[in-house]
Amino acid sequence: MKRMMAVFAAAILSLVLGASSAAFAASAPAPAPKPENQPEMVSALEHLREAKRALESASRDKGGHRAKAIALINDAIRQVEEGIQYDNTHTSPGERKH
Repeated sequence: MKRMMAVFAAAILSLVLGASSAAFAASAPAPAPKPENQPEMVSALEHLREAKRALESASRDKGGHRAKAIALINDAIRQVEEGIQYDNTHTSPGERKH
């Protein structure tokens, strides 16, 4: 009888520990996807930054168009950076992050 109680207690303990570890694993946050190389996006950022430098060094008498172009480039830089960040934190359908 004592042996049966010991086996029963061990079985219950195993079930409790197994369930609690499964619950912990389910509640633990998933690891962040590994950022991937994005050479085209990085190249686009470099070109945008170069274009911005060229516009900033141009003369100012352009009827506001130079300033508007700089503002649009700043927006484009921000969008490319956000696109890189998004791609590094999301998986597209059919895509597998490594």
